[in-house]
Amino acid sequence: MEPTLIYAGLSVPGRVREHNEDALLCCPQLSLWAIADGMGGHQCGEVASALALQALEASCAHGLDLVEAVHAANREIIAVANTNEQRGMGTTLVAVRVDNTEFSIAWVGDSRAYRVSVGHIERLTHDHSWVQTMIDAGQMSAEAARSHPQRNVILQCLGRDDQPLQVGVQHGSLGEHELLLLCSDGLTGELDDAHIQQLCSHAQTLDELVSQLLAQANEMGGKDNISCIVLGRGAPAPSVEAKPRGLLSRLFTSRKP
Repeated sequence: MEPTLIYAGLSVPGRVREHNEDALLCCPQLSLWAIADGMGGHQCGEVASALALQALEASCAHGLDLVEAVHAANREIIAVANTNEQRGMGTTLVAVRVDNTEFSIAWVGDSRAYRVSVGHIERLTHDHSWVQTMIDAGQMSAEAARSHPQRNVILQCLGRDDQPLQVGVQHGSLGEHELLLLCSDGLTGELDDAHIQQLCSHAQTLDELVSQLLAQANEMGGKDNISCIVLGRGAPAPSVEAKPRGLLSRLFTSRKP
């Protein structure tokens, strides 16, 4: 029997911006979850992120694999932008599809995916950003990148027709006591990886976890829209003789799919 996937997602404008240009997709029927972070201003950003997720879902429903679906979303945004003369419209994207315990992640830009357990957090994506390029070249530390004036400059996004689209891809397997966490840079811009892992370890439900993550990011400044999806494998009910389980194990039995 395939494990049940449980999940929760939430998106808020943050404390500075009036409008939320992020969008969430939670589609368990397709085993598909995604976050898009729109760019280009209120009218363009909201449209771009919504279009990306609509096209992604439709393409996956028609049998395209995840990377093909991301390219289809890119073509849709470019077509709409050219038709409506909204050429500044674009969006980042991070998406995951899960098959039994195996997952595939695709991303464009600086929205991220993590795998989290009680004692560990692993970033599964690699930002398509200028500061990440500087980190990779050994010209900037990760700590300095967090406050650099150009930290929001991204090198890849959906909606650009002036360069080939490069889609990041990662495959892996999700353990029984692990979480996958998708987020926009509104979360990671305020909370470092250790802080995120700590909150994941102490939450009692997935709904509580996403609420706490967004609340903490708001408390740290909330300078951007903040979005987060967490998902994991549901654990079976314990037997009478079962040993006490860890925090993430208990968390996975506390929310219905």
